[in-house]
Amino acid sequence: MINNNSDLLITLARWIAGEFSNKKQCFADPKLFAHIHVFFRPLPENFFDGIGFYSEQVYDYNMWTPYRQGVHKFVQQDDKIYVENYSLNDAMLYAGSGHNRSILQTIKPKAIERRYNCSMIFSKKNDTFFGRVEGNKCLIPKKDKLTYLISEVELTEETFVSLDRGMDINTNQQVWGSTEGPLRFEKIQNFADELPF
Repeated sequence: MINNNSDLLITLARWIAGEFSNKKQCFADPKLFAHIHVFFRPLPENFFDGIGFYSEQVYDYNMWTPYRQGVHKFVQQDDKIYVENYSLNDAMLYAGSGHNRSILQTIKPKAIERRYNCSMIFSKKNDTFFGRVEGNKCLIPKKDKLTYLISEVELTEETFVSLDRGMDINTNQQVWGSTEGPLRFEKIQNFADELPF
Protein backbone atom coordinates (compact mmCIF):
# COMPACT_ATOMS: atom_id res chain seq x y z
CA MET A 1 0.00 0.00 0.00
CA ILE A 2 0.93 3.66 -0.32
CA ASN A 3 2.79 5.13 2.66
CA ASN A 4 1.96 8.49 4.19
CA ASN A 5 4.69 10.64 2.57
CA SER A 6 3.63 9.87 -0.94
CA ASP A 7 1.81 12.98 -2.20
CA LEU A 8 4.36 13.25 -5.00
CA LEU A 9 3.87 9.64 -6.08
CA ILE A 10 0.08 9.93 -5.88
CA THR A 11 0.10 13.10 -7.99
CA LEU A 12 2.36 11.56 -10.64
CA ALA A 13 0.21 8.41 -10.77
CA ARG A 14 -3.05 10.35 -11.07
CA TRP A 15 -1.71 12.65 -13.78
CA ILE A 16 -0.19 9.88 -15.92
CA ALA A 17 -3.20 7.54 -15.64
CA GLY A 18 -5.00 7.98 -18.93
CA GLU A 19 -5.10 7.85 -22.69
CA PHE A 20 -3.15 10.55 -24.50
CA SER A 21 -3.35 11.57 -28.17
CA ASN A 22 -1.20 13.84 -30.35
CA LYS A 23 -4.09 14.40 -32.79
CA LYS A 24 -3.65 18.19 -32.81
CA GLN A 25 0.07 17.91 -33.56
CA CYS A 26 -0.52 15.32 -36.26
CA PHE A 27 -3.32 17.26 -37.96
CA ALA A 28 -1.22 20.45 -37.89
CA ASP A 29 1.73 18.72 -39.58
CA PRO A 30 0.80 15.24 -40.85
CA LYS A 31 3.96 14.89 -42.96
CA LEU A 32 6.13 15.03 -39.84
CA PHE A 33 3.97 13.44 -37.13
CA ALA A 34 1.87 10.28 -37.18
CA HIS A 35 -1.33 10.17 -35.10
CA ILE A 36 -0.41 8.20 -31.96
CA HIS A 37 -2.24 7.12 -28.80
CA VAL A 38 -0.35 6.46 -25.56
CA PHE A 39 -2.09 4.55 -22.77
CA PHE A 40 -0.97 4.43 -19.13
CA ARG A 41 -3.38 2.06 -17.41
CA PRO A 42 -3.14 1.24 -13.67
CA LEU A 43 -2.43 -2.42 -12.93
CA PRO A 44 -4.48 -4.27 -10.29
CA GLU A 45 -3.50 -3.26 -6.74
CA ASN A 46 -1.88 -6.62 -5.92
CA PHE A 47 0.36 -6.76 -9.03
CA PHE A 48 3.29 -4.99 -7.35
CA ASP A 49 3.89 -4.05 -3.75
CA GLY A 50 2.96 -0.50 -4.71
CA ILE A 51 1.72 1.34 -7.78
CA GLY A 52 2.13 -0.22 -11.22
CA PHE A 53 1.10 0.68 -14.76
CA TYR A 54 0.81 -1.00 -18.12
CA SER A 55 1.72 1.25 -21.05
CA GLU A 56 0.97 0.92 -24.73
CA GLN A 57 1.71 3.06 -27.78
CA VAL A 58 -0.31 2.56 -30.97
CA TYR A 59 -0.92 4.28 -34.27
CA ASP A 60 -4.46 5.61 -34.59
CA TYR A 61 -5.13 3.50 -37.69
CA ASN A 62 -4.16 0.25 -35.94
CA MET A 63 -5.31 0.31 -32.32
CA TRP A 64 -4.85 -3.43 -31.77
CA THR A 65 -1.19 -3.65 -32.83
CA PRO A 66 0.95 -1.62 -30.42
CA TYR A 67 4.47 -0.75 -31.45
CA ARG A 68 5.58 -0.38 -27.81
CA GLN A 69 4.36 -2.04 -24.62
CA GLY A 70 5.72 -2.01 -21.09
CA VAL A 71 5.05 -2.45 -17.39
CA HIS A 72 6.20 0.11 -14.84
CA LYS A 73 6.60 0.13 -11.06
CA PHE A 74 6.61 3.46 -9.22
CA VAL A 75 9.09 3.79 -6.35
CA GLN A 76 9.50 6.99 -4.32
CA GLN A 77 12.96 8.01 -3.12
CA ASP A 78 12.90 11.32 -1.26
CA ASP A 79 11.78 14.02 -3.72
CA LYS A 80 12.09 11.80 -6.80
CA ILE A 81 10.01 9.00 -8.29
CA TYR A 82 11.87 6.10 -9.91
CA VAL A 83 9.78 4.34 -12.53
CA GLU A 84 11.20 0.85 -13.02
CA ASN A 85 10.65 -0.52 -16.51
CA TYR A 86 9.76 -4.11 -17.39
CA SER A 87 9.29 -5.85 -20.72
CA LEU A 88 6.52 -8.36 -21.37
CA ASN A 89 7.23 -11.91 -22.47
CA ASP A 90 4.85 -12.67 -25.38
CA ALA A 91 3.81 -9.03 -25.40
CA MET A 92 1.26 -9.45 -28.21
CA LEU A 93 -0.83 -11.65 -25.90
CA TYR A 94 -1.64 -8.44 -24.04
CA ALA A 95 -2.12 -6.10 -27.04
CA GLY A 96 -5.14 -3.90 -26.47
CA SER A 97 -4.76 -3.82 -22.67
CA GLY A 98 -4.51 -0.03 -22.83
CA HIS A 99 -8.09 0.32 -24.00
CA ASN A 100 -9.51 -3.02 -22.87
CA ARG A 101 -9.35 -3.59 -19.13
CA SER A 102 -10.41 -7.25 -19.35
CA ILE A 103 -7.19 -8.02 -21.28
CA LEU A 104 -5.19 -5.97 -18.76
CA GLN A 105 -6.46 -8.25 -15.96
CA THR A 106 -4.76 -11.24 -17.63
CA ILE A 107 -1.24 -9.83 -17.15
CA LYS A 108 0.54 -11.63 -14.28
CA PRO A 109 3.87 -10.77 -12.60
CA LYS A 110 5.50 -13.90 -14.06
CA ALA A 111 4.92 -12.46 -17.57
CA ILE A 112 7.35 -9.56 -17.09
CA GLU A 113 11.12 -9.11 -16.98
CA ARG A 114 13.01 -6.15 -15.52
CA ARG A 115 14.81 -3.88 -17.99
CA TYR A 116 17.82 -2.89 -15.93
CA ASN A 117 19.39 0.56 -16.41
CA CYS A 118 16.14 1.74 -18.05
CA SER A 119 14.33 3.38 -15.14
CA MET A 120 12.89 6.84 -15.61
CA ILE A 121 13.60 9.35 -12.85
CA PHE A 122 10.89 11.97 -12.29
CA SER A 123 11.07 15.19 -10.29
CA LYS A 124 8.44 17.91 -9.99
CA LYS A 125 8.87 21.63 -10.50
CA ASN A 126 5.82 23.87 -10.12
CA ASP A 127 3.02 22.22 -12.15
CA THR A 128 5.20 19.91 -14.24
CA PHE A 129 6.93 16.58 -13.75
CA PHE A 130 10.21 16.15 -15.63
CA GLY A 131 11.43 12.64 -16.36
CA ARG A 132 14.63 11.30 -17.87
CA VAL A 133 15.97 7.78 -18.36
CA GLU A 134 18.82 7.01 -15.95
CA GLY A 135 22.37 7.13 -17.33
CA ASN A 136 23.25 5.89 -20.83
CA LYS A 137 23.13 2.12 -20.35
CA CYS A 138 19.53 1.42 -21.44
CA LEU A 139 20.58 -0.52 -24.53
CA ILE A 140 18.34 -1.12 -27.54
CA PRO A 141 19.47 -2.87 -30.75
CA LYS A 142 18.15 -1.03 -33.82
CA LYS A 143 19.11 -0.96 -37.50
CA ASP A 144 21.98 -3.44 -36.96
CA LYS A 145 23.49 -1.18 -34.31
CA LEU A 146 23.50 -1.18 -30.53
CA THR A 147 22.09 2.08 -29.23
CA TYR A 148 21.50 3.65 -25.85
CA LEU A 149 18.23 5.39 -25.09
CA ILE A 150 17.87 9.05 -24.30
CA SER A 151 14.29 9.60 -23.19
CA GLU A 152 12.90 12.87 -21.84
CA VAL A 153 9.34 13.45 -20.64
CA GLU A 154 7.31 16.41 -19.40
CA LEU A 155 3.97 15.68 -17.73
CA THR A 156 1.25 18.02 -16.50
CA GLU A 157 -2.25 17.19 -15.34
CA GLU A 158 -3.52 17.24 -18.95
CA THR A 159 -0.45 16.93 -21.22
CA PHE A 160 2.37 14.49 -21.94
CA VAL A 161 5.42 15.51 -23.99
CA SER A 162 7.92 12.85 -24.98
CA LEU A 163 11.21 12.77 -26.89
CA ASP A 164 12.97 9.42 -27.42
CA ARG A 165 16.24 9.03 -29.30
CA GLY A 166 18.58 6.11 -29.80
CA MET A 167 22.28 6.94 -29.90
CA ASP A 168 25.06 4.74 -31.30
CA ILE A 169 27.11 3.45 -28.34
CA ASN A 170 30.36 3.91 -30.29
CA THR A 171 29.84 7.24 -32.08
CA ASN A 172 27.11 8.86 -29.94
CA GLN A 173 25.34 9.75 -33.20
CA GLN A 174 21.55 9.50 -33.36
CA VAL A 175 20.38 6.27 -35.03
CA TRP A 176 16.62 6.39 -34.45
CA GLY A 177 13.91 8.56 -32.92
CA SER A 178 12.46 11.95 -33.68
CA THR A 179 14.49 14.50 -35.58
CA GLU A 180 11.54 16.93 -35.62
CA GLY A 181 11.24 17.53 -31.90
CA PRO A 182 9.06 15.95 -29.20
CA LEU A 183 5.67 14.31 -29.53
CA ARG A 184 3.00 16.43 -27.84
CA PHE A 185 0.00 14.60 -26.39
CA GLU A 186 -3.18 15.72 -24.66
CA LYS A 187 -5.14 13.57 -22.22
CA ILE A 188 -8.40 12.40 -23.83
CA GLN A 189 -9.42 9.77 -21.26
CA ASN A 190 -8.70 9.61 -17.55
CA PHE A 191 -7.99 6.31 -15.71
CA ALA A 192 -7.20 7.83 -12.30
CA ASP A 193 -10.33 6.28 -10.80
CA GLU A 194 -8.73 2.84 -11.36
CA LEU A 195 -5.92 3.64 -8.90
CA PRO A 196 -6.12 2.09 -5.41
CA PHE A 197 -6.33 5.42 -3.53
